[in-house]
Amino acid sequence: MGAHVISTEAWSELRFSSTPQISISIAPNLTVLAMIADALAGRRRGLPELWRRAISARVGPYGHESVRPLAAPGRTVAPDSLVARSPIDGDVTVQSQISALQDIAPDALLKDMEQAFGPGAPPAHWRAAAEHPRRWLRGYASAVTDVWNTTEPLWKRARPLLDREIERVGVAAVRGRPELLFGSLSDRIVCTERGLLISDPEPIAHDLGDRRIVLVPTLAGKDSVIVSLDDPEAVWIAYPVRGADSLWRKPVRPAVDELSALVGPIRADLLCALDQPMTMSMLATDMKIAPSGLTYHCDRLRAGRLITRERRGREMWIARTRRAEELLELFRR
Repeated sequence: MGAHVISTEAWSELRFSSTPQISISIAPNLTVLAMIADALAGRRRGLPELWRRAISARVGPYGHESVRPLAAPGRTVAPDSLVARSPIDGDVTVQSQISALQDIAPDALLKDMEQAFGPGAPPAHWRAAAEHPRRWLRGYASAVTDVWNTTEPLWKRARPLLDREIERVGVAAVRGRPELLFGSLSDRIVCTERGLLISDPEPIAHDLGDRRIVLVPTLAGKDSVIVSLDDPEAVWIAYPVRGADSLWRKPVRPAVDELSALVGPIRADLLCALDQPMTMSMLATDMKIAPSGLTYHCDRLRAGRLITRERRGREMWIARTRRAEELLELFRR
């Protein structure tokens, strides 16, 4: 039946009769899916507005068109092609997800839809994708690419949080106390004596049987949960990693005095502010600096190959270069 992008207050049930095996998968493609659902499809699950705007502005028209099916109110079931690379097989890179999407044949997408929705015409919100499957696959792959290009710096900074989560899941698995772990994943997941209740407007009931549970920490809004309950090998649950809210705030600053001595205080602050690509207007608001002054400092940073500028429509987007990332890393404490 595909993945469920969870969004309201009914409950699916996952029943198990014995202590389940649990493992963890590091799969940023599910962070991308969660951000697509929140920022592009309007399923607001706690992503900060600044990131929501940045992601929406970076995605092209085909990408926006492809995610419309995810915006249907009260509908969460989607074809498995949304997650072309499943986390049950181990860690999944975003590039491998994009490659898998590009390799999916249109007929395979139609088969996924039939498995998710049953024979016959798919629901109205998926019919455009069914009528033009190749176009949908290209558009969705482009959305994944654009969202990842925007959020990859955040993912890199989250490595300590992910490492701690790997350790936390491992301790719970070794001690045989998964109920303590399940109860702390999200307010939208409730651990009971019979199993798990998962918030879902299209509730279903599944028996875990002898399948394992794969946990996938994401950098999504605090209320974002994505699950797949019907794979014959394992169930996977994507949930916000603990402490992710700290990443939405300003990045950890480098040693400001040292960096300022090198590039100047305003340009040091500007580089730190560019934790994700931003428009000139967003930067001016964030830094409380006049557009003319901002343009001057951006020109100097661009001359030093520390930022790039890219025009998208009527907006000019600014991003740090790899050279700038390496420079900032030298001064971080």
